[in-house]
Amino acid sequence: MKIKNIIAVAAVGMSLTGCGLYNKYEQKTDTPSDVFGENIASQNTDSSIAEMSWREFFTDPLLQQLIDQVLANNADLNSARIAVEKSQASLSAARLAYLPSLAFAPQGSLSSFDGAKPTKTYNLQLQASWDIDVFGSITSKKRAAKAVLLQSQFNEEATRANLISTTAQFYYMLQMLDRELEILNMTDSLWGASLETEKALWENGQAYSTAVNQMESSWLNVKTQVVDITRAIRSTENDICRLLGVTPQHVERSKWGSSALHHPEADGDTGQRMFDTRFLKIGVSANMLERRPDIRLANATMEEAFYNTQSARAAFFPSITLSGSAGWTNNNGIIVDPGKFLWNALGSLTQPIFARGSIKANYKIQKLTEEDLQKKYVQTVINAGNEVNEALADCQASRDKHQYYHRQVEVLHDAYIGTHELMDNGKANYLEVLTAQESLLSAQLNEVSNMYNGAQAVIALYIALGGGIK
Repeated sequence: MKIKNIIAVAAVGMSLTGCGLYNKYEQKTDTPSDVFGENIASQNTDSSIAEMSWREFFTDPLLQQLIDQVLANNADLNSARIAVEKSQASLSAARLAYLPSLAFAPQGSLSSFDGAKPTKTYNLQLQASWDIDVFGSITSKKRAAKAVLLQSQFNEEATRANLISTTAQFYYMLQMLDRELEILNMTDSLWGASLETEKALWENGQAYSTAVNQMESSWLNVKTQVVDITRAIRSTENDICRLLGVTPQHVERSKWGSSALHHPEADGDTGQRMFDTRFLKIGVSANMLERRPDIRLANATMEEAFYNTQSARAAFFPSITLSGSAGWTNNNGIIVDPGKFLWNALGSLTQPIFARGSIKANYKIQKLTEEDLQKKYVQTVINAGNEVNEALADCQASRDKHQYYHRQVEVLHDAYIGTHELMDNGKANYLEVLTAQESLLSAQLNEVSNMYNGAQAVIALYIALGGGIK
């Protein structure tokens, strides 16, 4: 009889394996092959900047120190770490669900009839209950808990990468603002000298008061820009302090261009090489996107949904529970003292027949959830490819514009010097000098802004390819 029972259980197990109750999750969702876009397909290489650790990518020692502090103190990252620990505790509990539960449940009572002396009864027993996972419900819940743990880990990685990116962008913004402030202070000095020259010409009757007023107005405009840039510097420092979880304070930083962003070739060149696509390796698309925390998170979410569906399917099958208790009692029909040892065992099987449609509805909901998450996974991959494409396009645009801005600054600087000399000799009027001054200042600020945009695009590309997770 026992052999027949064993054979029956084995047959049931094989049939359940065939119907998918014990199947493991496999990612089979199809995604576009040209996810980066056809226009950059030829740039694929065997390696990627995403494989570099953030310490290799960001070589500025002060920036490295700042990122270390942010990763150690940021509240959002700390919450993500705690979420991982919570998920680990849930997974441990799910693994222990295979074991029987034990409980010590002593009971005692006093009873009296018609004023008689109270009768004392007691039960000192240990109760046990064991759910037999014949139909995979516990296994599916355990695997789903593991998928939830993966999600929390990938969310921590995503939070970490986002903090690294945000900190670096704020840092380079501070460097850009410092450079703009340096340009404005130099312009303030030069335009102040021009104003004094124009005043001298006016006092000698060689210029009109209108020229002096126009010169002074432009000079005062530079003064207001200095105030704006100074205010922007303080605001950016405050943004970094919020990431650090500290009160507002000065943030130490190096001078713009003093450290390479991601490769040694950038040393000595604060312009084109910092964001030149020739120095950027994006890797093979099929491999690189697998590094991104958001894509791995989306995959783990699908895995959880898969096992939730398995668990919902298992609800159609019987649940088997073994329970029992053992202990001492003085109440077994007749009160005796001292108590006697008593044990009992019970096996139960519960087969759902009619649950008002809840089991079927739950199974359908889980299947629809799987379908929804599969579509969201594909969209996540598409969004990732779009981010890479956009970042590369921004790098290319900054690279192309850099040569024009740089040359524009050179020619406008020569034009300003020449026009100022002509004005000093009475061969040019103040309008020509004003135009030369304002054009030069605008070109200098545009060049700096374009360099920052290029650096920002390189950082975005690094994160878009899955960098910053180590």
